[in-house]
Amino acid sequence: MTRLVRFTWALLPAVALALALLVVPRAGAQGPSAQAPSAQAPSAQAPLPKQEAKPEMVENCPGLIASDRPRVLPASLQLALTADEVRISYAGHSTFLIESPQQVRIATDYNDYVRPRALPDIATMNHAHDSHFTDTPAPGIRHVLRGWGPSPNQPARHDVQLRDVRVRNVPTNIRNWNGGTELHGNSIFIYEMANMCIAHLGHLHHTLNQQQLNEIGRIDVLFVPVDANLTLDMAGMIEVLQAMKAPLMIPMHYFSVYTLHRFLDQVRPLNWTVEMSPLPTTVVSKTTLPATPKVLVLPGR
Repeated sequence: MTRLVRFTWALLPAVALALALLVVPRAGAQGPSAQAPSAQAPSAQAPLPKQEAKPEMVENCPGLIASDRPRVLPASLQLALTADEVRISYAGHSTFLIESPQQVRIATDYNDYVRPRALPDIATMNHAHDSHFTDTPAPGIRHVLRGWGPSPNQPARHDVQLRDVRVRNVPTNIRNWNGGTELHGNSIFIYEMANMCIAHLGHLHHTLNQQQLNEIGRIDVLFVPVDANLTLDMAGMIEVLQAMKAPLMIPMHYFSVYTLHRFLDQVRPLNWTVEMSPLPTTVVSKTTLPATPKVLVLPGR
């Protein structure tokens, strides 16, 4: 009995050490009693001077209903489109081929240098440079829509309906070769189809006022020139994008990888998602638009 008592007393230190090791928390872990640091009340600050509100998109795209259930859709090369899908293919520079559910094809900034893989039914153009228009469009194009009018005092005004597609424009100004301003030399074209509004900023040279934003309406997909040199500078273009609030933005008119990544470096701090697509084609629909702003880069320049 005495030996058993002595043995038990000899084991007590080892048992106590083992128990201590079990209850000591590991580095970086928080036990049940760990307390998060309490938030401190913000210090009182003097009121900031009231600033004039910048123009921003407040209107829905005319005739369309905004979606409350957006989500991301990966690029697709499927041949057939459903009634709510639109296929967008980047040909390069500022030229995209847009295909509607009823197979209406539209080419943006149609020109003699970069053309889409299929003959469009509708071609839209701007004339800041000859890489954005042509005087000799291919025969067979049903509607050739020039983004400038016969004179600076007569802006282009288009509102064309073809099957399930409506195309309209909002004129903007451009710089001329003498450093002055050419009134209404550019158009922002808006393509309405599949319950969406898709807009092409063209060769945009200035930020947009509230009247222009209201006329454009809420945009779902936006084609954005990001060279920050021949078109609008980087700060101005970011201001336009923030005002327009399009959930999906696709860069164009960037000439080089360096120019493209200079733009992407500016939008990442805004917590916008950036996705580099391996394919020049993507399929979008109203219900698959991203919930937060996203820049989708399609290969090409």
